[in-house]
Parts: sequence; C-alpha cells; structure tokens
Amino acid sequence: MLRVNAQNTDITGTPQTATPSEEAVSDANPYAGPAENAPDATPRDADYWAQAAERIDAPRRIAPRGAVPGNVNKRRLVGPLQGFGRLWQKTYQTRLSGAAATPAEVIQVFKEHLPEFQPPQNRFFPSVGGVAPNEVVFINASIGGMPVDTGVLVLYSDDESFTLMTPQGHPESGWVTFSAFTDDDCVVCRVQSIARANDPIYELGFRMGGSTSQEKIWTHVLESLAAYYGLSAPVRVSVTCVDPHVQWSQAGNIWHNAILRSMLGAPFRVFRRRR
Repeated sequence: MLRVNAQNTDITGTPQTATPSEEAVSDANPYAGPAENAPDATPRDADYWAQAAERIDAPRRIAPRGAVPGNVNKRRLVGPLQGFGRLWQKTYQTRLSGAAATPAEVIQVFKEHLPEFQPPQNRFFPSVGGVAPNEVVFINASIGGMPVDTGVLVLYSDDESFTLMTPQGHPESGWVTFSAFTDDDCVVCRVQSIARANDPIYELGFRMGGSTSQEKIWTHVLESLAAYYGLSAPVRVSVTCVDPHVQWSQAGNIWHNAILRSMLGAPFRVFRRRR
C-alpha cells in the first residue's frame, strides 16, 4: 500500500478527478444533480440518483437474513457538515493492468461482489435491489472487537460509478464513491471518501488507530477486486485533511452512536433468536 499525506488543504480546492460525490452532491441537499437551464427541469441523470428523502426507510422486512436494521431505519442522512470530527478526503486507487474489462464491467463486478470483497470483520448485506439508487446496504462490522450494526444508502449509481451515503450513528458522516475509468488503455479503479467522524467517541477512535484500520479495509477491498481478475496490483492511498477543526456543535450525535446501541441491543437479539 502506497500512502500519500496532504494536510490542511482548502475545502474549495479542485478535486483530482470529478466524481458524483464531488461535483454534484451538495451537503445541504445531497440529492441535487447538475444545474439545468430551467429551475424545475428534470436533470439528465435523474434516474441515477436516489429519491429525495431526509431519512432512510429500511424496515426489518426488507433486511436480508443476518442484517440488523435497527440503527439504519428512520435514521437521518448525514453529510460532512453534520459530522463532528476533522474532515478528511481519502482516495484509494489501483490500476488493473492486463484486465480484459471495461470500466462499466469493473463497476458491475464491484456492485455484485462488494460483500465478498470485504475483510472478515466487515459483513455487507445489500437489500433486494442490490447496489442501485434508493437501496440500502446493511453493515455488520467489528471495530476494536466491539460490534457496530449500521448501513448506508445508495445515493447515486450509474454504469461507471456509485456513491454510498451514511446515516446518523454510522462511524462517519459523509459519503464514499466507487468509480472506474480508463488511463493509457488501463482500467483504473478508485474509492474516494469525504467524511468526518460522526461524534466524539468515533473521533477519538479514529485518532487512536481507527483511521489506519479504515485505510486497511478499503485497501483490502481494492486488492480483492484485483484478485478477482487474477491480478496482484498495488493500491495507492492519498489522505488529505480538508478541515482540521472539530465541530462541537455536533457533539450530540453521540446519542445515535451505532457501537453503543449495538452493544446495548445485542442481549435482546440473542434472546429473540432463542425464543
């Protein structure tokens, strides 16, 4: 894993490569698409975006077997402005040299095998529609040996990219975009996040090693994607601190902390399974 650090860059700086999460998603209105000439015109890419909603609708009946929806259903979607910790942009990139695939084919593989590409401590459960706009990916994970049951909404999905957005209680407040493109006849796959820790507990955890663990997770995911094509490709990691300040006005986010709620709810889930 090759790691590059950049500190305290301007939040208004121009991104390396435009993705839906950078050029079209606004935190005030995360569903806003590209501007159109007419104010009420339907954006050309409207079909690729999730329908506007303040909260995630993920009742137990739509959750796949094994998923825990309690920390996802009816939770408000949150972006970087609603988080607590320092704001980071992290970019993970690998070149699939020799892979006989187009960017669209690579993203299709990514969507279909996203759960399989995760490390053992991360269990992903896409809802019945898969990785498509308005669908939910439930997550059962372990952080430092503690359970965290959460999930993400598929905010955007087209042939060559998709974006996942976090709800209240998730370790991060923001979004992550998966994309593929061609560079010098080689398919490049990129995972890029822009997010803050959601509350003071998560921020402390990230500062005490959680950030490094997170980078290992997404590196593992891209290495797994390369292995799917029979490749052993290095992953380049670029980390930029966009805003070094914490937002004490958001400290109350701890009320929805998914680790605390997962730990409190675990005994009740065991009881239900035994009945």
